[in-house]
Amino acid sequence: MRAWDDQRMDDIISNMLRFGVLTAAALVFLGGVMYLFQNQGPVASYHHFHGEPITLRDPVQIFLGAIHGRARGMIQLGLLVLIITPIARVFMCVVGFFTQRDRLYVAVSGLVLAVLLYSLVFGH
Repeated sequence: MRAWDDQRMDDIISNMLRFGVLTAAALVFLGGVMYLFQNQGPVASYHHFHGEPITLRDPVQIFLGAIHGRARGMIQLGLLVLIITPIARVFMCVVGFFTQRDRLYVAVSGLVLAVLLYSLVFGH
């Protein structure tokens, strides 16, 4: 296995970001097409705001909805993939800097990862 030099780390991270964004775009597009075919009922009334049901806010329910072919679940899954992609990038930076034994960058990347995860979990 090749050492994690800067070029290899850049290649891995750029490929991961590309894959994440393209996967998210494909999921959202597929969900949008499914939505057009699944929802051919009356036009929605926007006079009163109705929040999303729990099935579209809970990651497990979103995944199950997408697996069962629900369009809105597929769209939400694409958005989750889009949100997780930069978090995975920071995680890969931590791993890469750790293998390079660069303590300062491990600490900085770890702090950024902790802030991102805290914000994701607690919604701040």
